[in-house]
Amino acid sequence: MPEAQAVGSLSGPSPGPVPGPASDRVPGPPPGPDTSEPVADEVFDRIARLVHRQLGVPAAAVVMLTEDGDMKTLPGAVGLPDPVQRTRRLELPQPLTTTVARTRTPLVVRDADEDPRMSGRHTIGGLVLAAYAGYPIEDARGHVVGALWAVSSVPRTWTETDLATLADLSAAASGELRLRAERERARLAEQVAFRAHRRSRFLLGLSERFARVTTLDEVEDAIAHVIGTGTGARWVSLALVDADRRHLSFFTVGHHHPGEPALRSTRLDAPRPDTHVVRSRTALRFRDHAEMVATYPEMGPVGSVSEGARSFLPVMSNGMVVGVIACVWDQAREHDAETAALESTISRYVALALERVALLEARRRVATTLQESMLTAPPTVAHLDIATTYSPAARTDQVGGDWYDAVVRDDGTAIVMIGDVAGHDVHAAAQMGQLRSMLRALAWSHDESPAGLLTRLDKANARLGPRAMATAVVARLDRDPAPCPEEALEGVPPAERPERAYTLTWSVAGHPPPMVLRRDGRVERLSETPDLLLGVVPTTPRVDRTARLLPGDTLVLYTDGLVERRGVPSDERLSDLEGVLRSAHGEATSAVPRALVRGLVGDAQRDDVAVLALRVRVPAPSGPPSSAGPAKAERRVADDDLSDLGPARRWVDDVLESCDVSDEQRRTAMLLTSEVLTNALEHGEGPITATVEVDGRRLRVGVRDGSTAEPELQSPQPQDLSGRGVLFLDRLASRWGVQRHDGSDAVGRHSGVVEGKTVWFEIDREARPLTGTVARVRPPTPATGAVPLVERVARGDRG
Repeated sequence: MPEAQAVGSLSGPSPGPVPGPASDRVPGPPPGPDTSEPVADEVFDRIARLVHRQLGVPAAAVVMLTEDGDMKTLPGAVGLPDPVQRTRRLELPQPLTTTVARTRTPLVVRDADEDPRMSGRHTIGGLVLAAYAGYPIEDARGHVVGALWAVSSVPRTWTETDLATLADLSAAASGELRLRAERERARLAEQVAFRAHRRSRFLLGLSERFARVTTLDEVEDAIAHVIGTGTGARWVSLALVDADRRHLSFFTVGHHHPGEPALRSTRLDAPRPDTHVVRSRTALRFRDHAEMVATYPEMGPVGSVSEGARSFLPVMSNGMVVGVIACVWDQAREHDAETAALESTISRYVALALERVALLEARRRVATTLQESMLTAPPTVAHLDIATTYSPAARTDQVGGDWYDAVVRDDGTAIVMIGDVAGHDVHAAAQMGQLRSMLRALAWSHDESPAGLLTRLDKANARLGPRAMATAVVARLDRDPAPCPEEALEGVPPAERPERAYTLTWSVAGHPPPMVLRRDGRVERLSETPDLLLGVVPTTPRVDRTARLLPGDTLVLYTDGLVERRGVPSDERLSDLEGVLRSAHGEATSAVPRALVRGLVGDAQRDDVAVLALRVRVPAPSGPPSSAGPAKAERRVADDDLSDLGPARRWVDDVLESCDVSDEQRRTAMLLTSEVLTNALEHGEGPITATVEVDGRRLRVGVRDGSTAEPELQSPQPQDLSGRGVLFLDRLASRWGVQRHDGSDAVGRHSGVVEGKTVWFEIDREARPLTGTVARVRPPTPATGAVPLVERVARGDRG
């Protein structure tokens, strides 16, 4: 008999596919598609060997049906001819195993020649198939998916022991299938749990990451991080819909679409996938660049860097699309449901983050407006130079409880003050505004000492509100009366004339002590025991203290944010302040507050900082111009480097101010003085002397040096960095010129008898300065980023 017929002796009518999931029917290594090769299984081979030994049969096999019921695999077999034993495959269309599966009962044949169900005795090679006994094998769901066969080469009467052994071993095979199915279920459940855990951890990290964002830059960084981590996208960009809903503006220019030039804005009616997302309010996903171009041909030039997948996600706020997130992958990929759900979650977090940024931006603008309305520019005070700065804490609404102020009474008395209300938010700013306004009104209307003003303020704070707790310093400056008429000083050398100083009276309510930078560079701490802060006991007695401020001395008031640092003793920080203030000697008054903040706080700022610096100007030693003659002043300038340039300019400005020269003319004179001094220091020779002469008609500034080389008028190009000094003289001065010295004359007590030149300029006091009036410009407040459409949507204005 042919070998195919012999194998067919294990066959019968097929009942069709056996129901049940593949995972329940796979006995070990799962049988794959028809193209795969079946493999032996150690457990089922052992069961077949047990049948072979226990029943004494020449062959035994574990036969499994594939899902279609046509392929028979032999994961366990012994004693079969070599081709079948080696390939472990039976492919006849009518296997007897399907009969066992259909009837769910054992099939026992004593003699194939005598059994009407069989077509007779057959052979496989040298193996005669005369008797059969097969028992069903069930999977975990109770479906019969195979059979355990014992084959005899001669007719055999199967004993009860034989059949019981086959029943037990087939049950063992069924148990092995069930065990494997449970293991597979456990493995799949573990995978599902792992993916769920990983997703939960990712969503938690996503929530924490977006919960901290306060600016658009931080939103961009968070988007790039979470999408790259969660989906593997290589490029990410964020575009925001403009408030007019006509354009889509790309905020993350640094992460713009790869292969596309940096695009700032596009119209919403443009045929692009990102604009389509805005119009349709649905996400768009493309397997690769070619699929995107097939739908949107205008995107063809885009993608030279990556041909991978794309997705465009709407960012919704209150039912309206306010932005689009574009993601680009390196490779083509299918967008599965899990990734789509993750992207939708990210879009919701981005929407919440944008709403938070918009809210903070609106609050910041309100707070900044409030702060700027409170912290007005210091007034112009005769003979005093006042400069201020306010530096908000980095993580607040750009506003706090720190303030400064200066008031000039009708009699010329100057009152400066600084304070700090507890808190670093809009509420603290509101309380600060009330205290500042009350103190300002009291200082203007009541001619009292600083202690008296603080006492009145404390009582008003308690009875009228806001009942705030605050620290403050109030300082009053009274100028000494003129020692004698100017006529009496005729003939007296300037160095021997008495100086007109100021009496400083101050009172401290729980505030850090004032500092004084003396004109010789020493720093004096006005440290006395402070009185009780405001808002505790309104009737507490307060004390006035006094000191002298000479021309050139600088008074510095500041809030505790300048000197407080966690873990550092306050006395140590005050010593640091003294060192930084000492290093600012010679700087312009306007530079002192910023220098203190930069030197003591830097990038580690945690609290608001306010600083007020007040310097007593140095007057012309001859006094102001009078009928007796013009005002004259002279100063030697250090010629070793440019370090004395700033102090020399400041000295010229002081002299001009003491002669009642207007601010505009002083501004022009300072520009020209700076150019002349710089030219002498860089190109001239020592000694260098600056002279100032002012009368009722004109002011004259001259700079003498030991070089005879005269300055030349040049015509610099816009890109040139120098060569404009003489051009400024020619354009802005009423007159200018160069006076040669042959060594026969001397310039005051500061110069020897040397040759050289004096470069001078004059400005007529009746002339209008060509520089014009320069309005004060406030430094821009750092913005957290404007999201106009989100702000409109948050207000309920859907336009």
